[in-house]
Amino acid sequence: MKIPASTPLVPGEPAPWPAVARRADYVWWVVGTVCIGAFMGQVDASIAQLILPSLERDFQASLGSVAWVAVGYLLVMAAMLPVFGRWADLAGRKRLYCGGFLVFVLGSAGCGWAPDLSALIAARLVQALGGALLSANSVALIVAAAGPLRRGRALGIQSAAQALGLCVGPVLGGFLIDTLGWRWVFWINVPVGALGIFAGWIILPQTPQGPRVPFDWAGTFWLVPGLAALLLAVNEGGRKGFDSPWLWVPAALAVTFLTAFVRQERRTQYPLLNLSLARNPIFAAGCVAGLISYAILFGAFLLLPFLFSRVYHLPAWESGLRLAVIPVALALGAPVGGAWSDRRGSRGPTLTGMVGLGLGLVVLALSLNGSPEDLPWAMAGLVLLGAGQGFFIAPNNSSVLSAAGPSETGEAGGLVNLMRSLGMSLGVSLAAVFLGSHVASAVGTPASEHWIAGSRHACWVLAGLALAGWGLSWVRAGDPVRGKDGAERSGG
Repeated sequence: MKIPASTPLVPGEPAPWPAVARRADYVWWVVGTVCIGAFMGQVDASIAQLILPSLERDFQASLGSVAWVAVGYLLVMAAMLPVFGRWADLAGRKRLYCGGFLVFVLGSAGCGWAPDLSALIAARLVQALGGALLSANSVALIVAAAGPLRRGRALGIQSAAQALGLCVGPVLGGFLIDTLGWRWVFWINVPVGALGIFAGWIILPQTPQGPRVPFDWAGTFWLVPGLAALLLAVNEGGRKGFDSPWLWVPAALAVTFLTAFVRQERRTQYPLLNLSLARNPIFAAGCVAGLISYAILFGAFLLLPFLFSRVYHLPAWESGLRLAVIPVALALGAPVGGAWSDRRGSRGPTLTGMVGLGLGLVVLALSLNGSPEDLPWAMAGLVLLGAGQGFFIAPNNSSVLSAAGPSETGEAGGLVNLMRSLGMSLGVSLAAVFLGSHVASAVGTPASEHWIAGSRHACWVLAGLALAGWGLSWVRAGDPVRGKDGAERSGG
């Protein structure tokens, strides 16, 4: 990757070390640096749920109180993703990415030293700001470095790093909690984050200077609380059901703030988010399909541990190993899907990925019946689920980013990651509602039958979402790809 000498650069960012920047494989050094943050973020996300029982015991707190360690992180991160994406377009992606590592490290250290639950939650919110800075910039950095010829493969490698983090997280977290205590779950981020700061400073390229325009603070004022209220409403629906009266207050606030945000964006000359992107069918279809894919994945992640524990009575370590099949298959499928999209466009691999997700859910719905003899079929369903997500996610992200202009890659990347956060919350909430509604009626019959019925119901609903995602991937026909000569052509 080489920025033309005539291109103005964002002031204040150091150039990469010449010994690194001159390398023929410099692009992959940039991708590898971004993958440090992708890996670390997913390790932290997958470990956070494991420490809640320890926090409940050590701080003598209720489950509802300690749940804010996870929920607060998700709310802040999702709310700040589009803001930091736009800010990076104006202030420099390299600076904000390295700053994200620094904030994440400081938040992690604060979590490790937290004297009480309130201090821990506050430190988690700081950590979430760092995570949002990393996530909002990661896709844009990779797209800018790889260019159209290698964009799919580069995003596929990033997806594989995220999958590896999801796979390593539960195993590493269980070991740390059992041997050193829950505080080491956060302290382990400090050396990894320090490595990320150093690598980012000497490897990442400087950011080309975009148009100098004012930052939309008024839009930020409406968007951040609106997204936080939306995520809070979705999580409340998962905990107490979507008919809960406690859901309506955050839902009403979300509608109020987000409506005001849309009105603000239509009035201002320099909006925080370019809402006209939503009129691009490739961009809109890709964003919604991405949300669906993560809803499916994390809905399954909620269901399966309960089934393995309550129905099959598997020990925790065996449940973790079986669940690791999903991210392993995802890690293997992601680079293949990315390379395929580079050659033929995103339509083929995204359609294939959604078929894999749908078939995986159908297999799970039919095989998770409480019989140990059918568990091998369930494992095959997990393989299909992980591989389908792997085939889908990198081509989908590539398609969405190709629909945005070069000056909008930061905010488009922030929206991609926002859709991921919304999809995760929606999937967990949907699965929790269907599972909880069946288990709550477990009177006079074995509870295992209700766990099975609730899981099957959720699997069929998620399979219906996969069908909708397949339809959205079908209409993306015509997204641009480039041949070996660099000429743009229509993808299939």
